[in-house]
Amino acid sequence: MNPSDRNGPRADERPEGRPTDLPVLLPFAISKNRPPARLRPVHGWLLCGLAVVALPAWAQGAGAGAALSPLEVVIKWAPLLLTGFAFNVAISLMAMAIGTLAGIGLGLTMLAEGRVLRRIAWSITQVFRNVPWLVLLFFVMFLVPFQVTVFGLRVPLPDWVKATFGFSLPVMANVAEIVRGAVRSVPNTQWEAAESLAFTRRQTMWRIILPQCAKRMLPPWMNVYALIAMATVQASIVGVTEMLTLTAQVHAAEGGRPELFAPLYGFALLCFFLYCYPIDRLTAGLERRFETR
Repeated sequence: MNPSDRNGPRADERPEGRPTDLPVLLPFAISKNRPPARLRPVHGWLLCGLAVVALPAWAQGAGAGAALSPLEVVIKWAPLLLTGFAFNVAISLMAMAIGTLAGIGLGLTMLAEGRVLRRIAWSITQVFRNVPWLVLLFFVMFLVPFQVTVFGLRVPLPDWVKATFGFSLPVMANVAEIVRGAVRSVPNTQWEAAESLAFTRRQTMWRIILPQCAKRMLPPWMNVYALIAMATVQASIVGVTEMLTLTAQVHAAEGGRPELFAPLYGFALLCFFLYCYPIDRLTAGLERRFETR
């Protein structure tokens, strides 16, 4: 078919008196022999700019959608969890120091000559030794006020201070029993020899008996410390921000994923094990070294 026929009759062939046909736009046809259009430099820079803007947003969206593995989550939050563990260690050390000083005095009171003092000290020791530590902790948390006034100055008592005092009570009772048992284990001949040298009872206790009791008291004292270090996680129940509390917060921050439960709490378990196991081994070594026959 002739292309001129598709566009209608030419002007010289149209009959007179017939209205002129409207022009028709034919479809655009690409010639096979025509070279492809080249991308202008302006278009290339525009696409590069869009890529620079879009790629970071796409990467951020992809990173937000991809969940971290349990190991990556533990590594990510390890510094914060170790800070909480250091707080557990600090609470255990302070509770052990307070309880040891009070326990030595209570244990020596159980060895006093006065019968009334011995009975009172024995009763206090038995109460705090045979009451669950968590009950003592709740007792102290709700009984001790949030602040005290000393000479007109208000001194706040945060939860971790009250928790430290609560843990020191069972330490005091156990140390008192350790002191009493160590003094009783010294042979009576030591007392008789000191009496023959005109030593008073106080001089005999502080210069002869207690120095011999130090090596007897050290291993069980270290066992008590290992127990109190592991028991400090109970402070999370009363609102103290320590390792177990931070572990629960991290688990919630990661969306509460069930697969993170074991790794996060396993990391806490590993920290306490690595801290308490050397104490156990050292205690066993001291027991063998200081073994009395």
